[in-house]
Amino acid sequence: MPSLRIYFDKILEGASPRVERQALTHVERLAMVRRHGDFSLAYSTAVQRKLSYFGDADGYIAFGTKMKHHFALGDPVAAPARRPDYIRRFVEIAGDPWFVQVGEETARVLAGLGYKVNRLGIDTRLALPEHDFSGKRNETVRYSERWLLKKGFSFEEDKRTVFLDEIARLSENWRGDRIVKRWEMGFLNRPFYDQLGTDMRRFVLHGPDGELIALLDFDPLFRDGKVIGYTTAFKRKHIDASPHAEIGLTKFAVDRFREEGISAVTLGLSPLLDVTPSGFAESDFWRNTFQRAYSSPWVNRRRFNLQGQAAFKRRFHGMEEPVYIAFRKGTYIEMLGLLRLVKAI
Repeated sequence: MPSLRIYFDKILEGASPRVERQALTHVERLAMVRRHGDFSLAYSTAVQRKLSYFGDADGYIAFGTKMKHHFALGDPVAAPARRPDYIRRFVEIAGDPWFVQVGEETARVLAGLGYKVNRLGIDTRLALPEHDFSGKRNETVRYSERWLLKKGFSFEEDKRTVFLDEIARLSENWRGDRIVKRWEMGFLNRPFYDQLGTDMRRFVLHGPDGELIALLDFDPLFRDGKVIGYTTAFKRKHIDASPHAEIGLTKFAVDRFREEGISAVTLGLSPLLDVTPSGFAESDFWRNTFQRAYSSPWVNRRRFNLQGQAAFKRRFHGMEEPVYIAFRKGTYIEMLGLLRLVKAI
């Protein structure tokens, strides 16, 4: 059956609107990200496999294709002043593509092109150095770090001293506790790799006996060739780890970034959280569907723990920035294509 599905996917993708793909190399994409990659998904668009690219030597839009439809991932990786032009040209050639997890500026351009724009969730931003985990509201975060240190745990940044087989074992252990164990989601997330990519950072937590308990990987955010921030890319922890492990390790990493003069850390998308009216023309049907999915016990138990992920990120009391999904038609078939692209079904 999987091979038959792949066969039909190829037929449908061959019937999708023809978009001239740019054969950008990994090095070329990273060079563009270093100039213009100031949003959470920018680095992932450059390094994630199986994406296609529309653009030129100055910028690109990353996109995936499923069931005859194209889906743009994130904002254009281009100079901010030129992003509207990339969006307009892609819309013209790609046959009403969807745009997934985009920021407000991209949403505004798309609304002007007749798109419906719904909220998809929020991204949590910790603005540094102002955000420093002080005050009563961050007391539980500070307690997690103190508890771990008191119990003999240790934090460090991994300078490629942790053996890769340890990381592989931890990731495999982590997968054993997932709701869906057979595969990892894609498109909005990329597969985890034991080795870090260029410019990524990894922080680790070891137990009192030296065992690797948790790790936290970050992608860089860039502007004009300079790292301005980091965004959470991957988390792994032992299934028997204390709930304090992930909280304490996140605090440790953010504190290191603050000491280095980094201006922001983003915690990534909380899908379907706070899906209120977007302020643009939108689909009432999909807004209501997103709200029901977030509240659904079945979805949270059997597909993806939306509420748990949102609750974790809200522990850090960052700024909650809406992210959007945009489409012209918003049909069931198009949404099915997106859900298959992200491997939610």
